[in-house]
Amino acid sequence: MPRYTDEQIARWAADLESDRVERKRSGADKEKIRRNICAFANDLPGHGQAGVLLIGVEDDGRVSNTRIDEKLLLSVTAARDDGNIMPMPSLVVEKRRLGGGEIAAVFVEPARYPPVRYRGRAWVRVGPSVRPATPDDEARLSERRRASDLSFDQRPCESASLSDLDQRLVREYLPAAVAEEVLEENRRPLETQLRSLRLLGVMNSSPVWGALLAFARNPLLWLPGAYVQFLRIAGRELPGPIRNQKRLSGRLVDVLRGLDELLGLNIRTRTEVAGVERELREPDYPTAALRQLARNAVMHRSYETNAPIRVYWYEDRVEIASPGGLYGRVSEEGFGEGVTDYRNPLVAEIMAIIGFAQRFGFGIPLAKKALEANGNPPPEFSFSHAEVKAIVKAAP
Repeated sequence: MPRYTDEQIARWAADLESDRVERKRSGADKEKIRRNICAFANDLPGHGQAGVLLIGVEDDGRVSNTRIDEKLLLSVTAARDDGNIMPMPSLVVEKRRLGGGEIAAVFVEPARYPPVRYRGRAWVRVGPSVRPATPDDEARLSERRRASDLSFDQRPCESASLSDLDQRLVREYLPAAVAEEVLEENRRPLETQLRSLRLLGVMNSSPVWGALLAFARNPLLWLPGAYVQFLRIAGRELPGPIRNQKRLSGRLVDVLRGLDELLGLNIRTRTEVAGVERELREPDYPTAALRQLARNAVMHRSYETNAPIRVYWYEDRVEIASPGGLYGRVSEEGFGEGVTDYRNPLVAEIMAIIGFAQRFGFGIPLAKKALEANGNPPPEFSFSHAEVKAIVKAAP
């Protein structure tokens, strides 16, 4: 919760037109104080900033010389804790100085899951007044709550704007995502088209995290962990000599293409026997299996961490570690057996549209089938709260 200076509070007290500020001569009317706290928590105008309740200030901004003691401060704090305002709002109550006198300043943060209700009724602020929410107000607040419930890749990045996306790449994506005749018929602005594809936020024009991953000029500026760390190790354990290392970063399609190429280049198709190089009957790994497992890691990883995907290629095995534990309905017992849930549904959709996911939920079964056909053991998996790791052993 940010702390505000006395100078800021003085400006708010003097700004009689601000809809983020309410002034109360005293703390006697507890009912109105609670309604104001409820209304600030609902943040109907969508400021995304704390509402400020100033107790001990007249309507014209002058200090009223109300006694600001511990009893008053505890009484206001109780408005959060007494169970009448639900869900419980986030607020801070402080004694501050204003114009030579003392006041109580209450900072109320916008609720993450509106509508907030006081004694069962939602209150909202419209201009300088507080009133009960209309059905349309409640619908708007509920829509905002659903936006908060979205998966990470579908939540807007408030600090980003449409200009942070590579619009050339976006325009190339649109015909793949929407039938060309529909695009021709609609002729809607780019912003509207992107919002219909869930690439922009509902309440504003900020790109969602999945859009930044796929179309930002530099996704790492927004998602520092959105890359793949590749190591080719001369041995069976770390630490060991590193034969090759590479960092795959960039837009989603760049990472996926780079992975496909890198995995193919490192698969061994020839071996040396008694000083003579011979063709292997089968490669040490089937390309299709490694690609499926690597794409699975890109699709299902957590992008809320700064940890990268790790592909460590040892002499006898390949390990692909994806940040983030199992998600949703997926359990260790049901992993790879048809039980699916999506941490990143938008990323999965984009991967399908650009051609890197054909059948959802079939990545691991397809990898198992390819390994079996090539003579490799079945893949092994290890799980923790921090990552899911696939281990693929070389064909004998």
